[in-house]
Amino acid sequence: MKLRVISVGNKCPAWIRQGFDEYAKRLPREMPLSLIEVPAPRHHQDSAKVDEYEAKKVAEKMNPSDWVVAMDEAGQQLDSKGMSAELNRWRGMGRDIVFLIGGANGLSPDLLDRADQRLSLSALTFPHYMVRVLLAECLYRAWTIHIGHPYHRD
Repeated sequence: MKLRVISVGNKCPAWIRQGFDEYAKRLPREMPLSLIEVPAPRHHQDSAKVDEYEAKKVAEKMNPSDWVVAMDEAGQQLDSKGMSAELNRWRGMGRDIVFLIGGANGLSPDLLDRADQRLSLSALTFPHYMVRVLLAECLYRAWTIHIGHPYHRD
């Protein structure tokens, strides 16, 4: 199983990329985590055009067989053990998992409709670049819980 994060925006600070890469390299070879960036359109455009553009560019990076998880503020919230159980469930599906992170306006309705699942990291609002690092850490933590590694403490 491969884990891919498709995220809108390609001008994130270096420390964001470093944080993502740090957690990605900790995951096992049989479950690699990669980041695919989609350039964000100019924000002074009509929001409907922005949604359309982002949906098109993100959809180009997905495969029909992917299990798509939209990171959405209205999505299901899991604790760390719940995320570990979910990661294990995804592993059992035998499909690649794609996480979608929208731009400043969130994900378009088309992408939310395409998603097989919606998750929220918190009731708080985070900058969309920060979600990359938080998601990578959550996936790593979920993996360590599954294998009994002491990274996660109850």
